[in-house]
Amino acid sequence: MRVLVACEESQAVTIELRKLGHEAFSCDLLPCSGGRPEWHIQGSALEQFDKGWDMMIAFPPCTDLALSGSMHFAKKQADGRQQSSIEFFMKFVTAPIERICIENPLGIMSSIYRKPDQVIQPYWFGDKAQKSTCLWLKNLNLLEPTNIVDKGEFFEWVDKKGKKKKQPLWYYEALKTAKTNEERSTLRSKTFTGIAQAMANQFTKPLKQLKLL
Repeated sequence: MRVLVACEESQAVTIELRKLGHEAFSCDLLPCSGGRPEWHIQGSALEQFDKGWDMMIAFPPCTDLALSGSMHFAKKQADGRQQSSIEFFMKFVTAPIERICIENPLGIMSSIYRKPDQVIQPYWFGDKAQKSTCLWLKNLNLLEPTNIVDKGEFFEWVDKKGKKKKQPLWYYEALKTAKTNEERSTLRSKTFTGIAQAMANQFTKPLKQLKLL
């Protein structure tokens, strides 16, 4: 199966698909960090839609769409960034590819477009971490949990207003260790290994049901 893994510089899903013998390529404006440049197309994924793919798994940027950044929405709406991101997301919805999965965190596309077909968690697939991840599917089966574990550790603190807060430890460490906003975004948007393996194994199997974007 020929698979385009769009907006993926990490190659997490691409590598798992390759392990199964599929002709998968990651595609991103950035160079790949997964160590297999021969499986990477550096450039716009939008220019790859008509290249004869059997399936696309897409991870469009969520910076302007995720609810976690809602405090910045007014500014992003005013300067057009959010509308640009919405339009970019929708190009994946209408791509002329038979099987499509679009991944994004909880965000505004659930109301602007439609509710996702499912919301998954890393801890359903063996990674002790919590990250609500939305999947919009076309002609693909829902992902089934493979190894349910605990939700992982959380970091708790009290903000300047005296309000108690907490977030998954992996997320806190990503924010703490990253040196730039771009690096933070990359770390926060990582695809956990268990999810990457589940996508590779389950999305390439015969359909149990049809889902239309």
